[in-house]
Amino acid sequence: MTNFHRSLVLGCSPLALASCGADEIVSPGTGGDVIINNPTPAPTPTPTPTPTSALVTPAAGCPTISDPAGLTDDNTISGPTGEYRVCTLPARFTASSTLPYIEGLLYRIDGRVDVGTDGGAADTGVDTDVELTIEPGVVLYSAGSGWLNVNRGNTIDANGTAARPIIFTSRDNVQGLNTANSSGQWGGVVLSGRAPVTDCIAPGAASGTTACERQVEGAAQPALFGGATANDSSGSMSFVQIRYSGFVLSGDNELQALTTGGVGSGTSLSNIMSYNSSDDGVEFFGGQFNVRNLIVVGAEDDGLDTDTGVKVDMQNVIVMQRPGVGDTIIEADSSNGLEEDTPRQNTRISNATFVANSGVGDQAVRIRGFADYTIVNSILVDNEGTTPCLRIDNTETLNRATNAAIDEAGPVVFNSFVLDCAVDFRDSSGGVTGANIATRYNAGADNDAAFTNTLTMGFVNGSNEDAISVFDPTGFSSFFQLPTSIGAVYAGNDTWVNGWTCNSATVTFDAAASDCASLPVY
Repeated sequence: MTNFHRSLVLGCSPLALASCGADEIVSPGTGGDVIINNPTPAPTPTPTPTPTSALVTPAAGCPTISDPAGLTDDNTISGPTGEYRVCTLPARFTASSTLPYIEGLLYRIDGRVDVGTDGGAADTGVDTDVELTIEPGVVLYSAGSGWLNVNRGNTIDANGTAARPIIFTSRDNVQGLNTANSSGQWGGVVLSGRAPVTDCIAPGAASGTTACERQVEGAAQPALFGGATANDSSGSMSFVQIRYSGFVLSGDNELQALTTGGVGSGTSLSNIMSYNSSDDGVEFFGGQFNVRNLIVVGAEDDGLDTDTGVKVDMQNVIVMQRPGVGDTIIEADSSNGLEEDTPRQNTRISNATFVANSGVGDQAVRIRGFADYTIVNSILVDNEGTTPCLRIDNTETLNRATNAAIDEAGPVVFNSFVLDCAVDFRDSSGGVTGANIATRYNAGADNDAAFTNTLTMGFVNGSNEDAISVFDPTGFSSFFQLPTSIGAVYAGNDTWVNGWTCNSATVTFDAAASDCASLPVY
């Protein structure tokens, strides 16, 4: 088959260039672009068959935990994998507690569940210091407005294993009612920390200080994040799946699968999978931290949304849109009059495989708000051939020189970043043309805007990917490792997706893993 590739510059109308206020933790928006995605109506759900020969039987009861409120035994719930004891979490954990894995038992998140009480923007010695520990193999589910919030001064220890990931999911998933287009069936997971943020809710507050806080919108009670502790810890999460999230809490306010607000460098995040979020896959508001081995599949808004002064390094990242659904792969920051607030966003990504597939997006990657952004050793493919690859708003975002006095790291950076799109560069706002973006892109080393991908399984490198020279990212920070190829999955780096992920009509990561529409049975 002949792969016909063309590189064009697409103009955009003035109507698409309007901007709005700062993206909020539950309603990132598109900075003025109003995009309504109407996927093909799903067929009537039918229970998902289970590949197991023996059905799960319910545990005898709920375990005793350290929290005084304890767990509530709410009888059982049944689905295609069997029947489970339901143990409902307290509305607030006031003592450090462990949720053990018990065969035939699920934990239920009923409404908002808080880990500890918010200790404020600074540690004044009165933190509740609650840690919620979740053992490998545990499944937690919710419906409607349920969501988990780890408050400032408290932590989560949710560390699964490749063989037994921790799964946050929806009631419909347990009951086997979901289809390939199911989403938005519960809230999500929020980590609220004390690291610096911008776009303060208090008028006149200095960004990046303890006076600068932000609010989780849609919550009936305040849920704040932000402070001045760059090395703050919200705990650790690894080998975790977050499925079918994004319930609308109020108005247009909906959560992502994973939201971080002011999370500090003491937090550890790795091997995180977001599946079919009705909003963003993940959204990072301020803070300073690293993420390794991140997968976003089927997000209906943005795959990676970064805002309000976040400084984050990421390596090994896969973002895949499901057909006909989704906005951007990356939405970086806001153009809202607060672009000069510091800390200024600085996101650096090495070894990503981005697959645009919505057919309705205005661009696959949008960088704006004077954000500093770096993408190296990565691949961007538009499977449907209608979405421009790169859009960069404002000349300050595109070309501004390094200036430590204003926390400016310099212009956007692309090295060993290949594009397989019918349209590579889109005219943008703030006087930036597609040609201007092409000039900046071509200034990098070993970039190729006329690339033809040879990916297999949708995300595994082929010969063309492996032929691209590698850029050494270790000079950015000690977090980065020197890869032997571009892209997220390649020979020698091809097993990190195995075991802990789930499969869907969009992508199969590991034939031995369970389907996202079903629960694993151990």
